[in-house]
Amino acid sequence: MTELSSPHTRPVRGVAVTLSGSMALAIVIVAGVGLGARDISPLDVVRALAHAGGADYDAQVLWTERIPRTLLAVLVGASLGSSGLIMQALTLNPLADPGILGVEQGAALFVVSGVVMFHVTGVRAYFWLALAGAAVTAALVYGIGVRTQTGSTTIGLVLAGVAVAAICASATTLLVARDDAANAHLRFWSVGQLTGRAGVLDEIVPFAAAGLLLALPLGRTLNMLNLGEDAAAALGVRVGRARLMCAAVGVLLCASATAAVGPVAFVGLVAAHCARLMIGADHRWALPLSMTCGAVLLCLADIVGRLAGGQGEVQVAVMTALLGTPFFVWLARRGDLVRV
Repeated sequence: MTELSSPHTRPVRGVAVTLSGSMALAIVIVAGVGLGARDISPLDVVRALAHAGGADYDAQVLWTERIPRTLLAVLVGASLGSSGLIMQALTLNPLADPGILGVEQGAALFVVSGVVMFHVTGVRAYFWLALAGAAVTAALVYGIGVRTQTGSTTIGLVLAGVAVAAICASATTLLVARDDAANAHLRFWSVGQLTGRAGVLDEIVPFAAAGLLLALPLGRTLNMLNLGEDAAAALGVRVGRARLMCAAVGVLLCASATAAVGPVAFVGLVAAHCARLMIGADHRWALPLSMTCGAVLLCLADIVGRLAGGQGEVQVAVMTALLGTPFFVWLARRGDLVRV
């Protein structure tokens, strides 16, 4: 499976691609701040940013909604992008993604269960529930996937993930629909959206930032793990501990994103492949670039959802699904990606 091999990327190319990704991210951040139901010109944006205490309406819109919402999209997108790349590298599965493998839906199910059964509130409490749900679901999907008689671990993991995700999504919908209070509180969160979630930024930053900082040094470890267990062990890697550490970081990132905005599928899948297409399979460069690609993708999906909804908005998870589903089908049809 050549796509998940570990060639080294030249530093000059790595720096150039990273700078290009950073410029693209800066552009979509500016667009995310200025575009919406009420467009704000770049000059007014700069004026509002220069006078943080401004009392005019545009300044209030920017500081209370647009800026926190855009930063949340960046944080969640980066978390999902890096989580997707880590899961693909660990499983040697180019179709892996926190949503496709059911990890996000498992995290969402635990959050909804906590709200319905124990009346849990607050994003911090959501995070711990999401972390437990993501960890349990990841272990369950892996355990089922490696034992399926499909002739391919790649296909086995995908089938197990899709099945577990469907069960978790159905259970989540049932819990929300049967409880009026939970329905009122979670009906939008449970389908994944950024609308009205700007206020959770402060609460989720410590968890997501910790996950991203822990993920950045994992590139070298992932490169060695992709060489095979024997080769990695010969290079001094404690394979079992390294896999567990990388998996824990991937689950942490997924839980942070899910606790903040609900389950948003396909961001990790698309971001990871975009990063590899641009930089190659050297995870030292691909991992930070997948964070940038995920942030750009989610910001773009949010902007399109705002502008395409007429009088309302289309949830960001719907927009990522519109993009991610055909991308997933295209990947699945490429035989060179699904052979193990």
